[in-house]
Amino acid sequence: MTTVKRLTLDDSATAQRWDAFVLACPDATFFHRSGWQRIVTEVFKHDSYFLYAQGPDGSIEGVLPLGHINSWLFGNSLTSLPFTVYGGVAASNTAAADALEQEAQAIAQKLGVAHLELRCVDNRHPDWPTQDLYVTFRKEILPTEDANMLAVPRKQRAMVRKGIKNNLRSDIDANADRFFALFADNVHRHGTPALPKKYFTALMTVFGPDCEVLTVVSPDGKPLSSVLSFYFRDEVLPYYAGDDEAARDLAANDFKYWELMRRACSRGLKVFDYGRSKKGTGPYAFKKNWGFEPTQLHYAYRLYKGDSIPQNNPSNAKFKLLIETWRRMPIGLANWLGPFIVRNLA
Repeated sequence: MTTVKRLTLDDSATAQRWDAFVLACPDATFFHRSGWQRIVTEVFKHDSYFLYAQGPDGSIEGVLPLGHINSWLFGNSLTSLPFTVYGGVAASNTAAADALEQEAQAIAQKLGVAHLELRCVDNRHPDWPTQDLYVTFRKEILPTEDANMLAVPRKQRAMVRKGIKNNLRSDIDANADRFFALFADNVHRHGTPALPKKYFTALMTVFGPDCEVLTVVSPDGKPLSSVLSFYFRDEVLPYYAGDDEAARDLAANDFKYWELMRRACSRGLKVFDYGRSKKGTGPYAFKKNWGFEPTQLHYAYRLYKGDSIPQNNPSNAKFKLLIETWRRMPIGLANWLGPFIVRNLA
């Protein structure tokens, strides 16, 4: 008989078993790793429900990481998983998957949330309301550097070569300092609050070498563009990025992603996961221009209050005034105030 249990932060032995299962399970992603529990609870101060299904022999047969966010501005929800782009159940059999989802629904109703959200890659629940706003971009990393360069469409390839001609270089950073300065400035220009620096520091601490910062600098050493990436099995996932205003003219942004792909190729990795984008946005077009094709993400919802899926994203017209106000705010104030807002906007 399958039983469902909850992982606790002090249970390192079970966390190791959890991560071993995630590494071996084809349906699991980097965002199913147990370390996210520490991020959700200790960095953002939200309650977490990291559920695992255990078989009759005591082995883990499935996992479902959940975070509970209760915000007066953005609502009350239980999500798998906040601050990530993939989630939902990862299981080795149907019984384990069903047991985990049933327990998640019981917890959601006990907490009185407005909805349960499962950020699934595949369409597990065609009968549930789904969010079709997001797609993901994944592509094979070819065996050689030359082959990968030739696979980049001509216009983007020209931008990469422009960065090379500008004598840009890439460094692997030991901390998040340079990355955060570029990231915070970048999101401020777009009118959205920045995640706190302690979050990025925690990611590098919790996930160790599987979380890496690559920064592109000019010949005189000025940081121009930076990306924080995750590594999982044979994949690299550039997840957060930031650019100086001078990056565009020097082609530092394209050079950054080329350097990440080139380094991944040299490590023998097989998949470049360009990550989630909203349809019809600049990042969506940028990734298409790199030769990546979108794959629909299936975010499934169980609605307990109301009859429509919440739209807590910058495309929502009700946030237009807030975005414009944020752009005009001094960056020091924005970086201080932002974490109080963005902790609930996941």
